[in-house]
Amino acid sequence: MISEAWMSQNLPDLKIHPISDLLNQNGFLDLRATNGSEITFQGWVEVCLSLCGPKKQSTNSNEVLVPVLVSKDIVQRPIIGRTDVNCVTNWNVPLVWEGTFDPIVIDAIYKKTNPRVGVMIFTVGKYTRFLKGFLETGEKHFLTDFRVTYYIFTDNEKEVPAVALNEGRKITVLPVPSAKRWQEVVFGRMKWATITIDKQIRNEADYLFLMDVDSLFHNRIGAESFSRLYAVLHRGYYKNTERANFPYERHPESRAYIPVGEGDYYYTAAVLGGYLEDIYKLSEEDARNNIEAVWQEESHLRITVPSIQQPTKVLSPEYLWSDYDAVPADIKVVRISQLKKNYAEVRPNGGH
Repeated sequence: MISEAWMSQNLPDLKIHPISDLLNQNGFLDLRATNGSEITFQGWVEVCLSLCGPKKQSTNSNEVLVPVLVSKDIVQRPIIGRTDVNCVTNWNVPLVWEGTFDPIVIDAIYKKTNPRVGVMIFTVGKYTRFLKGFLETGEKHFLTDFRVTYYIFTDNEKEVPAVALNEGRKITVLPVPSAKRWQEVVFGRMKWATITIDKQIRNEADYLFLMDVDSLFHNRIGAESFSRLYAVLHRGYYKNTERANFPYERHPESRAYIPVGEGDYYYTAAVLGGYLEDIYKLSEEDARNNIEAVWQEESHLRITVPSIQQPTKVLSPEYLWSDYDAVPADIKVVRISQLKKNYAEVRPNGGH
């Protein structure tokens, strides 16, 4: 947020637009400070921000357009995000937390483009039992009012439940072989993702999400998750773990190899998304050298080394927590959480 006085001095050529341009005709934005007091605003302006650092070769630009509210009150400097967490990565892309974006505004912006969203879910063997809960809670919280197709990869089509879907949303069931080891499911996910994108999904989706089925949605996930390539901070390593202690793949023969001293964050593989073509590039396995990475496809998220590729947006652990762990103070809302389960019972070969 910026004040009208600050805008007049620093951005005098910008025009203030009514908030109704972003919201529905009858939309209303109630903006309040942390103490509950009302914050009044004039409208919004579209500000072009130039991110620091070298330009990306793919776009030749580090500029992004950001809608910013204009306040009637005196604001000494722009108000952005939270102060208790890091909201920008060291390569200058957003690190998204609750309180760092306006859900109404950002959803309204993306709804104008009417994107097609694909969600890839692998539910093999006993994991089909989690599908109903995933879909039902997804319909309540995941990109509601957007077009979504759930691509369900399963070895038992008969166990795919009938779930009521909202308008513009559908399910596509895709058969895959059964697995004898849970590691085969992990690697199979990346292999079948590549095959299916080539054969079908490329013509049906603009954004693609890869998600684990043994999860439930608890709160809103919206257009703030859209980006060319986003990744979610792993809940176990985002706060108190030194980079040298991240469980990166250290075998030089592996294509998931991260040299000591490189990398930035450690990401979970249970939630991943972005432009379809960028996800396609990541959908590779290590079969060439018969190396099984230390944490399977989690290690293959080589979006950790600047010379390879880094996310264009990072989502906080709000976007994948775990029912096993207590929720710390910096996690204001849990959006998705992985379920407790008996791994020895649900996985083909048991164990973690």
